[in-house]
Amino acid sequence: MLRLAFVTGTEPGKWFARYRDTTDHGLEAVPSDDPYASLIDDTAHLALLRLPDPRIGEPGEQFHQVRLYTEKPGVAVPKDSVYAEVGEAVRPSDLADEHVNYRFVPGSGSGAGVGTSEGADAATDSASAHVAPFGSDIDELRAALQVVAANVGVAYAPAPLLKVLSKKQVVVLGLRGTGGGAAGAVEESQEAAGAVEVEEAQGAETEIALVWKVEKDSEAIQDFVGVAKGRTRNSSRGRGTSKSGRSRSKSNRYNKSETGAQRKGFSGNRPKRGGRRRRR
Repeated sequence: MLRLAFVTGTEPGKWFARYRDTTDHGLEAVPSDDPYASLIDDTAHLALLRLPDPRIGEPGEQFHQVRLYTEKPGVAVPKDSVYAEVGEAVRPSDLADEHVNYRFVPGSGSGAGVGTSEGADAATDSASAHVAPFGSDIDELRAALQVVAANVGVAYAPAPLLKVLSKKQVVVLGLRGTGGGAAGAVEESQEAAGAVEVEEAQGAETEIALVWKVEKDSEAIQDFVGVAKGRTRNSSRGRGTSKSGRSRSKSNRYNKSETGAQRKGFSGNRPKRGGRRRRR
């Protein structure tokens, strides 16, 4: 039985169904705000988690990593805001005067729970902002989204994560490229430089990857990696019983077609009724 923990904000149900259908390993899948913890205490053999994560280290050292897809950054805004009404992607600088309830900084291991209405202060460097422990940052984001739903401020995080947690109480918008006018801002002051750095961080993409301990590698894990990477039912590593069943069905279809053709040919050789007789 393969035990897999998958991070909040992912929806791997199709992979689970295909894995169960094409292998005999069995699968126990558990949602988690912090799948890494399940890897460490061995309650999961495999984790679907969000990168970058400084705890993982370099590929092959302690953990194997297979990156699957990229997540775009997003921002949650109140449903009644002008940004929601327009419905277009925004720059973080467009929201500089908004109260920031939550800021997800990739690679920091948490969101920086800061809130301020001043543009420069809203982009406080993540090193000096409050840093939540791993696993609790998503709880902080849940709380922040409730505040946004009450028409107060915004929250930054990967767009798929925001969409899963928002439950249509807020509107999730994409983030446009950052860095416009950054050089001038950096030259003006160190404070502005910190603002640009965090703006770029909150506009950075994240990745979803499969991660497992090097010493725990197994055929069951490799089969799931193959499914997530696009292996189909016709793969050579799929279940032979499924293939043979499909072959029999295909053969039966061919037999039915041949039988139908024979019947059609037989009926075609019959003399037609009501036709004119030849003259003798």
